[in-house]
Amino acid sequence: MAVDTDILPPRYRSPKRIALGGMGEVYRATDSVLGRAVAVKLLGERYSRDEAIRGRFTREALAAARLSGEPHIVTVFDVGEHAERPFIVMEYLGGGSLEERIERDGAQQVGQALEWLEQAGAALDAAHRHGVVHRDVKPANLMLDRNGSVHVVDFGIASAAGTDALTMTGTVLGTAGYLSPEQAQGEKATPASDRYSLAIVAFELLSGRRPFENDSITAEAAAHVNAPVPSIAQICEGLPAELDAVFRQALAKDPAERFETASEFVAALRAALAVAAGATRTFRPTAAPTPPVSVLTPVRRRRARRSRWPVLAALLALAAVGGAIAAIVLANGNNKSKGAAPFKPRTVTVTRQGSTGRTTTPPPTTAPPPSTAPTSLSGSALNDEGYSKLQAGDYGGALPLLQQAVAKLSGVGYPDEAYANYNLGYTLLQLGRCNEAVPYLEKAQRLEPQRHEPKDALKRAKHC
Repeated sequence: MAVDTDILPPRYRSPKRIALGGMGEVYRATDSVLGRAVAVKLLGERYSRDEAIRGRFTREALAAARLSGEPHIVTVFDVGEHAERPFIVMEYLGGGSLEERIERDGAQQVGQALEWLEQAGAALDAAHRHGVVHRDVKPANLMLDRNGSVHVVDFGIASAAGTDALTMTGTVLGTAGYLSPEQAQGEKATPASDRYSLAIVAFELLSGRRPFENDSITAEAAAHVNAPVPSIAQICEGLPAELDAVFRQALAKDPAERFETASEFVAALRAALAVAAGATRTFRPTAAPTPPVSVLTPVRRRRARRSRWPVLAALLALAAVGGAIAAIVLANGNNKSKGAAPFKPRTVTVTRQGSTGRTTTPPPTTAPPPSTAPTSLSGSALNDEGYSKLQAGDYGGALPLLQQAVAKLSGVGYPDEAYANYNLGYTLLQLGRCNEAVPYLEKAQRLEPQRHEPKDALKRAKHC
């Protein structure tokens, strides 16, 4: 289809329409100044003369722009008007949408689905911290880049602080299949509404269909308000019944009964799958091997402090393999936030305890003192070594190194002492020694109260 080359500003050349939405079109073009492909969203010509719609389009641009730079949220490069039509220039994501993946393949592989959900959940949690509610979370608005990572797009009906025109009672905005009960009744959307919609997406990714799917839009919207949450285990053979309780909470009619964050919801999915697999959360710690001399080279003593906070959402999703369980740890591999350590897929083997399918947690014990083995490593270097083992899933090997790191870094303050305490607390948490993890996580939170990771880990330690 021929495209008017003057439809966009001269800077954006060779436009090709790639999507047609309710308010306008999206074009793939080449930024001639920076030499890169971009996506340009252009308000439809018939809407451009409507001041209310122009205002809504502008609010989309502002909502998206204030979130640019957050991991897994589409980046906005430019906003303006051309030939009296507003436009937004965004990064071009060439991997299609989750909607296309579902239409093509149906239910997705569990591990892949959880990874996408973690990325989308992290993006929504970030938006909520900025005071932005998306209001239209659905597979079509979860786009994939060429590496297969999710980016949340289209804040076209997003509500942000100071944009009350989009939150008037009685106005229904969103897509029927993914509407929260409160949105379906025309009530104000909140972050809990986005989390509800993400749970619908999760249900669809795992089972291949929405929980209240219906040929009638009206009937589906009404089901969100009145119908009980169906069992995903009954809808999709092969999914465990342990997921049902997670979805009942995530899709609760009362927003106050839902998970507090999107990341917490995805972590609960992982935990339910772990329980269903009959795996124990207890990892027996092993003595840290004596490092060879080559380990003490400056390469291992990194100065960078950007990667010291393991992602709490990367809980174990386990699949039975003979008499053992392979734990695939998947998390925000593209997390750009300061100090956020992305976990790449790792495989760890733990012993299966019986076939009852219950999670076994040992009674609290007193944390052993740090190893007294002589070492010339500094506290920061010990933390680096322990963190490397932690990333690899070797929590037993990480434990004595991190205990020594905490002892050596005591009193030095932020950031090194905070990182070491968090890493040790997180390791103990993963070893099932929740009570022992609490004081270290509390110390990390005191040293760095602005970050959410210590708070999230501490909450989990107090309730596991």
